[in-house]
Amino acid sequence: MAADARILLIGASGQLGFELRRALAPLGPVLAVGRKECDLTDIDKLRELVRTCRPAIVVNAAAYTAVDHAETDVETATLVNETAVRAIGEEAARIGACVVHYSTDYVFDGEKPGSYSEQDTPAPKNVYGKTKLAGEAALQAVCPQSLIFRTSWVVGAHGGNFAKTILRLAKERDSLRIVADQTGAPTSAALIADVSAQIIGRMQREDRADFPFGLYHLAAGGETTWFEYARFVVRHAREAGQSLRIEPEQIEPIRSDEYPTPAARPQNSRLNTRKLRSTFNLDLPLWQDGLTYILEQLP
Repeated sequence: MAADARILLIGASGQLGFELRRALAPLGPVLAVGRKECDLTDIDKLRELVRTCRPAIVVNAAAYTAVDHAETDVETATLVNETAVRAIGEEAARIGACVVHYSTDYVFDGEKPGSYSEQDTPAPKNVYGKTKLAGEAALQAVCPQSLIFRTSWVVGAHGGNFAKTILRLAKERDSLRIVADQTGAPTSAALIADVSAQIIGRMQREDRADFPFGLYHLAAGGETTWFEYARFVVRHAREAGQSLRIEPEQIEPIRSDEYPTPAARPQNSRLNTRKLRSTFNLDLPLWQDGLTYILEQLP
């Protein structure tokens, strides 16, 4: 594959897409399209985009990620997370392109005591997880030359996320109550993008027949809870001199059942990344490193 092969980036306006635009730029011409240019609910136009662009690699960072809304908007979530992914895979296969796609820890029920590996059987607890899992299966069925990266608790300097919400609430409220019985690893969008670019660069250089396509878990090292995550954010902001109404100690831990949501969340979102690290000879930093870098970029 030529080193200057065109890359089609779908979902360029999201927090992961924003970082991918930066990370993919050195790999050759990138056509980056956001929601305005590419509506994933319009499958015909999506197919036309891939056919017209004729990329060597399609990177799909777009998804329906409104977890609670998906419970009542099943049709749209399915259209974006499954039907559109299948269409991308089919069109890519027709022109001989590879696909890089992103999935989620929500494909698991969170009841396993340890971290989840790629060999563990998925059992999603909500519509979002079910549609993302269906998208994985659809892509693998129609496009064998694909990479699927499952990740968790994505956070970035661009776009909305948990860290930004905590900072906003810490300026508005005198106390916070945060769920303390769900475990995972906050994973920076920049890390996901940089790892993706490194692996795509290898894909460009190597013979596709020998390339290790497939499913991989990609998440930062370590683990924490939403409660400790919130305390980390507030502590860092205070040390940086931000004016907040609360101290980290004023954040109260609660159980998931004390904060009911339309969509059930897995209590254990830990992903085992051994396969990714060994296959591509990578080291993944601790979640604190990536989160600190992001927090230092925020105003």
